[in-house]
Amino acid sequence: MKIDRRTLLASSAGFLISCTGRNSERSEIPKIYESYDPKFWDLIDRSQGFETLGSGYGWAEGPTWDPNTQSLYFTDVPGNIAYKWNSQSGVTEFLNPSGSSLTDGFREAGANGLLYDHAGQILMCNHGKRALQLVDLKTLERTDLASHYNGKKFNSPNDLIKDNHGTIYFTDPPYGLEGLNLSALKELDFNGVYKLQPNSTIYLLVKELTYPNGVALSPDQKYLYITQSDPEAPFLFRLDLNNPDLTLEPWIDFSKYLLPNFPGLPDGMVVDEKGNIFVTGPGGIFIAQADGTLLGRILTGKASANCTFGEDGHTLFVTNHDRLLKLRTKTKGLQRPA
Repeated sequence: MKIDRRTLLASSAGFLISCTGRNSERSEIPKIYESYDPKFWDLIDRSQGFETLGSGYGWAEGPTWDPNTQSLYFTDVPGNIAYKWNSQSGVTEFLNPSGSSLTDGFREAGANGLLYDHAGQILMCNHGKRALQLVDLKTLERTDLASHYNGKKFNSPNDLIKDNHGTIYFTDPPYGLEGLNLSALKELDFNGVYKLQPNSTIYLLVKELTYPNGVALSPDQKYLYITQSDPEAPFLFRLDLNNPDLTLEPWIDFSKYLLPNFPGLPDGMVVDEKGNIFVTGPGGIFIAQADGTLLGRILTGKASANCTFGEDGHTLFVTNHDRLLKLRTKTKGLQRPA
């Protein structure tokens, strides 16, 4: 199946924020909230608008919050650069290149998903290296954690989440490869979802999805949420990790939201402390209860790749196509163990 995800994701509705340069600026936004249920307003403060923290990126991705330094890390995947933001210094370069300097055969050789780990380390999905890596924030030394499955190279690891026992769940679509599924570099004949255990054993959890993308865990870590960025089947799936059959449930269908003035596909997501899911999709960020009920949507004007909570837990950071945004919320992000 042929898919031009970047074109679909990057098209802009053009009504959100005027950005000039990479400096922080406050924006007046007439309407960014769309409520489907009164419970939406228990989570969202309708008086709050987005603040633009940076702009000018090719495709901003992978935001993760470092509580120790009060900093946000994120990537520009096609730009092959990772950035760091904090309130004192603004946006500064963190890794350049973020992925691989060898780009032959790659559509995007930069790093994608990031996840702050304990002890000053970041877990990173590296497209160009086709590997899951650990980055030491002091030395910037990188260590490969996983790069092959059954002796074959991964496609281009995309997003990841870690549970309280040290198991890492990650997706491996072909987005980093030139030609995607038709790439001459592609060694696996599927696009998988995996788990990497602390003893370095890798298990394939799902191979049926066309374009698996974002991942998140429920607060009780019983369920793994997985998005599929396929315009022909744009779903959020739920996987019961306690069920030995590992049956995928189509949890939310975004088909009816795929409209020309609402750019984007199901992509990255984050979970709040009550188990509500903030998932990027057509037109912005959808908020869903744990039972799959959609409560509303935060309209971002451009396709949003991912989001995460940070600062005191009430700040939602959003990688919004070429921008980094932040929004204050009533709800608080789920706290991961240090």
